[in-house]
Amino acid sequence: MKFFLDQNFLLQTETAKRLYFEYAAKMPVIDYHNHLPPDEIAADKNFENITRIWLNGDHYKWRAMRTNGVAEEYITGNASDSEKFYAWAQTVPYTLRNPLYHWTHLELQRYFDINDILDKNSAEKIYADTSAKLQTKDFSVRRLLEKMNVKVICTTDDPVDSLEYHRQIKNDGWHVKVFQAFRPDKAMKVEDEVVFNEYLEQLERAANISIGDFDDYLDALKARHDFFAANGCTVSDHGLEQLYAEEYTHLEIANIFSKIRSIKQLTAEEIAKFKSAMLVIFAEWDHEKKWVQQYHLGAMRNNSERKMNALGPDTGFDSIGDFSQGRTLSKFLNCLDKNDQLAKTILYNLNPADNELFAAMTGNFNDGSVAGKIQWGSGWWFMDQKEGMTNQLNALSNMGLLSRFIGMLTDSRSFLSFPRHEYFRRLLCNLFGNDVENGELPNDIEWIGKVIEDICFNNAKDYFGWKDI
Repeated sequence: MKFFLDQNFLLQTETAKRLYFEYAAKMPVIDYHNHLPPDEIAADKNFENITRIWLNGDHYKWRAMRTNGVAEEYITGNASDSEKFYAWAQTVPYTLRNPLYHWTHLELQRYFDINDILDKNSAEKIYADTSAKLQTKDFSVRRLLEKMNVKVICTTDDPVDSLEYHRQIKNDGWHVKVFQAFRPDKAMKVEDEVVFNEYLEQLERAANISIGDFDDYLDALKARHDFFAANGCTVSDHGLEQLYAEEYTHLEIANIFSKIRSIKQLTAEEIAKFKSAMLVIFAEWDHEKKWVQQYHLGAMRNNSERKMNALGPDTGFDSIGDFSQGRTLSKFLNCLDKNDQLAKTILYNLNPADNELFAAMTGNFNDGSVAGKIQWGSGWWFMDQKEGMTNQLNALSNMGLLSRFIGMLTDSRSFLSFPRHEYFRRLLCNLFGNDVENGELPNDIEWIGKVIEDICFNNAKDYFGWKDI
């Protein structure tokens, strides 16, 4: 019997162990999509205790706690930090076979050298030990990233963001690169005309452009796109239920925009046309600047209206959606490709039923200009676990070239999430190791080791053009 989370965790064969320890483990980390707050990196913040760095904002843990019958007071409410941690500690034993069980104990091990199982009996000591360490200079957020051998992180930023904290980090000369991603979701969210017009006021201030008509709107957004590029941005990102690819004319979109400015509600057809137009425009700008564009597709958000009204978005009430993806995805990509304006693109699906669809779709638009130009992104959100990652790797192997894959990301708001890269790498090495020992791949450790190093780091470095890291 193996010990829980020993050094060979998830590595089932001798070949897998060799591939991991000789090749994967040593590779630095590029985390090209996350939601880390840049102001906390700029300040090199120390957290007062583990609750504030580990539980605050972590909707994965919040969902588990609610499922375990924990009252909201001990999740997002007014309970003390220690009480919230003890509520989480009492939940952990009930997360067996949920990825949270692995992540929780990996993070305790990798950051704090704590090998104890977290439960109600160990909670008090673990809370005291971790909180004491977190207040020291060796556990500031920059030191935590360095501890995980992180070379690049890419945050997620709205077009109206000032990027002041990114500039501060760059001016500090810190060796870890902190890039931004242009995420214009709010610039397309026209379902609520009142909220959208409030956003336009923010955009006017950020771009210093008065927005009267649709052309003014595009000028303001283009100014922000250019501003991001001037500050080193090379990545965009979109979070959508599905891509939109309706036929439209410029006049139609201008009229739709005028209707929005008049605080009039749009029809479903008008919303789809407006989003279709904006997606194409953003993609053309990305291509012009040689950016990488990302599309996170398939989340059904804010399912509980009651909880949305009480707690707001991103609090643990989102789910996998069953949206139709194939036809609009193909039509959108083809709209850009037919004019040779399709930038490097990463596609993420949230519904595992779409795995093979997305894996096959990437091959339709690779044109030989760049290795792996169209990428199927790593297992995301609800698929960010052992089976989800493994299924993604297997589907990509069957439909495309796993050797050209750009690897893992955290998609996290927590500075303690980076052992997920290790988790992914162990699973990757285990797949290759099993194939070698089963005679399904040659015992060419040197070549397979190189492929693993590429997936872990080199492919992403080349794909994003981050040569100086």
